[in-house]
Amino acid sequence: MRKTPQKQWHTAGRTLAGAVVALAALGTAGCAGDESPSEAVSKAASAVASAGAEVSAAASKAADTAASAAAEAQNKLDQIKGGVNAKDAVSLGTPSTDSGGYTVVPVTVDNTDSAAKSFAVQVNFKDDSGNTVDVAVVTVDNVAAKAKGEGTARSTHTLSGKITAEAARAVRY
Repeated sequence: MRKTPQKQWHTAGRTLAGAVVALAALGTAGCAGDESPSEAVSKAASAVASAGAEVSAAASKAADTAASAAAEAQNKLDQIKGGVNAKDAVSLGTPSTDSGGYTVVPVTVDNTDSAAKSFAVQVNFKDDSGNTVDVAVVTVDNVAAKAKGEGTARSTHTLSGKITAEAARAVRY
């Protein structure tokens, strides 16, 4: 397998830190000097409810951002003229975390054409619930005829938990 030049387009995406928000809210809801325990509990409950609303809003924003990232990736692939669907010619390796904390996944493309071709591959990064949490588009340029080429898709930000990757779409051109 020959290593070929690659580019990667990053698209926006975000993950949540809801536990940190909730813990910070609990930490600020302690007992003041002349407060009764019931007042302190009431304040703590209010802080937790407020934090929960913030986490819920952040989760909604993250879902919107992931959808926006997927739309941007699709737009980039749609701009490729004269390309053909090549999703069946793509295989992904196992996601891992690089030294910077980003999720990376090896991408292998198989050029079955009789001429050198380039590939653009949309990789969706998913959390353990199957939700898309990030999207990247990687290109593998000038793969020789009847040869394989390799690239690496990299998340746009650090992702936590068990992350899987799927080749959502691929174009050979």
